[in-house]
Amino acid sequence: MHTVTNMMVEFSTACRQPVAMKKAPVTVLRLPRGPDPNSRGFDPNSPRFIALCPTSIPSSAGEGACIEEEQRSRSELRERFLRTLIKMSNKPVNFDMYEGVQVRAKFGASDIDVLNFQVSELQTPIGVQKEALLRCHDMISFSFDV
Repeated sequence: MHTVTNMMVEFSTACRQPVAMKKAPVTVLRLPRGPDPNSRGFDPNSPRFIALCPTSIPSSAGEGACIEEEQRSRSELRERFLRTLIKMSNKPVNFDMYEGVQVRAKFGASDIDVLNFQVSELQTPIGVQKEALLRCHDMISFSFDV
């Protein structure tokens, strides 16, 4: 048994001997619990939530019509976006990525959270990939011919 204090131990694949590595500091962010045990976030009425997550919906209770109008607008935009994804199926799409990278691929599908796009025949500056997943967070925009 090999013991190494304050260091990580990694086994070399060639000789299966332990190799000591310096431990890299890792910061851990601990978020406070929400207002109730089943909560998935902060109390929307707390000063911290209001300061960190401003919304376009006014906080006064007399603005019910404004809330309904914004919900209707968001619903329409969401429906348009989903219809766009349907029209993109099996069509060549141009993706503008960060760092000025442009790629082209045939759009296949999106996951339910719209975090990833499944594409085929991905043409990148360094070659072609038969199948790939593109992370939506890496994209600036995408376009396709109707």
